[in-house]
Amino acid sequence: MDRVILIHAASLYVPIMVVALACLHRPPQRRQVAAILVAFTWMLPSLLVLQIINLYFEFWKFHAVGGLIRGLPVDSYLGWALAWAAIPTLLMRRWPLWLVVAFMSALDLLAMPLCTPVVELSSRWLVGEVLALLLVLVPAQLFARWTNDDAHLAGRAVMHVLSSGMLILFVVPESIFALLHRGGWSGLQRLPLGVFSLELQALGLLGVMGVSAVQEFAVRGRGTPIPLDPPKGLVTTGMYAYVANPMQISCTLVMTALGIILRDSWIMAVGGLSLIYGLGFAHWDKAEDMQAHFGTRWEQYRQQVRPWWPRWRPWHDPSLPPARLYIAETCGPCSEVRRWFAARNPTGLEIVAAELHPSQDLRRITYDPGDGALEEHGIAALARGLEHLHLGWAYLAALIRLPIICPALQLLADASGLGPRTIRRQSQECELPQPLEVSK
Repeated sequence: MDRVILIHAASLYVPIMVVALACLHRPPQRRQVAAILVAFTWMLPSLLVLQIINLYFEFWKFHAVGGLIRGLPVDSYLGWALAWAAIPTLLMRRWPLWLVVAFMSALDLLAMPLCTPVVELSSRWLVGEVLALLLVLVPAQLFARWTNDDAHLAGRAVMHVLSSGMLILFVVPESIFALLHRGGWSGLQRLPLGVFSLELQALGLLGVMGVSAVQEFAVRGRGTPIPLDPPKGLVTTGMYAYVANPMQISCTLVMTALGIILRDSWIMAVGGLSLIYGLGFAHWDKAEDMQAHFGTRWEQYRQQVRPWWPRWRPWHDPSLPPARLYIAETCGPCSEVRRWFAARNPTGLEIVAAELHPSQDLRRITYDPGDGALEEHGIAALARGLEHLHLGWAYLAALIRLPIICPALQLLADASGLGPRTIRRQSQECELPQPLEVSK
């Protein structure tokens, strides 16, 4: 058999065989499958990023004709991703991470020179190997281990956003460009800078709903978007109080908008396909799964909240107590904020004097969700209050509450003189105003 054909076949089928034998020897448990899946979703975009870096620095060069994506053979791409995602999770899950990295690195050091003439190594290829470990293998294995151990939920949520965003905005377009020999990203270079900036901002705004939904799954549901690592409770807050499928809506809008920006009908078509998938199989599968887990609560939620068309006012689960927004009555500016919220008749929210907090002195506006989740303070609490008004305010709140943005806004507020001040808790019998508004 021709050596080139043998190398191409081995790069894909050897990892597949190893993974298959490992699964036959010891069938993976549910969380192991989830761990492999999330590691693979990290591998696909990060390996492609590595290849783009490689094209510039030339750590190695692939000699192949056809079946390429950015000069990387698709068989090697998929085999590499599968090997680094699945083999450590299946066979080395009890090893320390440093030992996994050392072992996989040693395999690469042995295998890469044997791939000649398909792979031509330069004098800098060991630098590329180190970069591959840091950019691809280590983050993927951290993601997999956190998922397998049900640990570091905030870190997993961030990794889900990064990997999903890169898959949608980078891997899918690159695959279409490679498959159909399209013009790629060159269309962006012809756009005026101002137009490109506006289109990029619009794309980001369309993605806010999806990112916020992932955040809500982590904060209120204590889980992630993938079915094998789902929230532990029914999430009906945040954007989920308005529409049942915020992630799918966001994905569809982002893909369609990206296709419009790139003037590529095939990328727009992918957005349409995601809509069809969401309306079809995903809707049926999700409905059965949610019904099995949450029963009548899910039925009640679905009767009130539609999957694709948002409500204008939020829905509040009647089985849960209303949330409470504690705002100081003895502070002039704060009391104005308190009256502003109450005048808008929030749904599922009571506006209460901070002086009446049942257990502690408060230093910032405080939001108590009422469902056992942790209280939120300051800008985050104000954003939570906005979620109880209507869809427009809720979308703004979703943007405000995003990581980086929320702490930055809090820092600006503190620097502007709106920093924390202690509000002494007073007895419930004191002559202070009672809640201004109880949800309907």
